[in-house]
Amino acid sequence: MDNEQILAEIREANLTYLMLAQNLIRKDRAEALFRLGITEEAADLLGMLSTAQLLKIASSNMLLCRFRVDDDLVWNLLTSHNVKKVDNTTTTQLHASILMAGKFAESMATTATH
Repeated sequence: MDNEQILAEIREANLTYLMLAQNLIRKDRAEALFRLGITEEAADLLGMLSTAQLLKIASSNMLLCRFRVDDDLVWNLLTSHNVKKVDNTTTTQLHASILMAGKFAESMATTATH
């Protein structure tokens, strides 16, 4: 894969992400905030973007979405690696979701106090 192909795929991923985010925000704002892990301000901005603005932002050579998982425990739960106490896939995925929701709640509380 050459550099131009990678950049084209980044732009495509950006557009797909922005369109998904905007659709989620317009459909169910509270759920979108949780699922996307974004602030109220970001949701306001994304919800109001025109198609032309989405296309312009998506054309960036920097990936706009990022991994929310920065915790080894969550990665291990999501990939079912090193899970010793629980052997049920549904339970481990639920546990990972709870941990990520907790991190989202913490970040929202931090944002609200600043």
